[in-house]
Amino acid sequence: MGREEFAERVLAVRNRLYRAAYLYLGSEADALEAVDEAVYQAFRNLKKLREPQFFETWLTRILINQCNKELRRRRRFARVEELPETIAAEHFDHLPLKEAIQRLPEELRSVIILRYFADYTQAETADTLGIPQGTVATRQRRALQLLRLELGEEANI
Repeated sequence: MGREEFAERVLAVRNRLYRAAYLYLGSEADALEAVDEAVYQAFRNLKKLREPQFFETWLTRILINQCNKELRRRRRFARVEELPETIAAEHFDHLPLKEAIQRLPEELRSVIILRYFADYTQAETADTLGIPQGTVATRQRRALQLLRLELGEEANI
């Protein structure tokens, strides 16, 4: 795969990547940075892609790893530093669903983000996460049950 084909394929999936990163990280700037870093890492490691037909799955996996890396960094930072009081203003733009999704366990959150916010099919989600489709279906049901409980039955998820 050459540079031009790489660029074309990245452009074709950039919106899906951004939506997934935004749901993981909850910040536009962090999501853009994660997508940029994932694309950079993918370009650097393009020779390692053995099957070009799985490019999108491969790139999405890189993005998920980048988002998880950022979340780990945040947790370490939060333990070391006190959050400034000005952060309280950010809480006004948080939606209950977004917060509920962020509180899900990682394996459930990944399925929900890819299926409902990045518009991946069940098969694409399974390929991206490297798990069987049945596991995706099970995790999806479990995550939706937890979200219903947290958000209340009127949410109609």
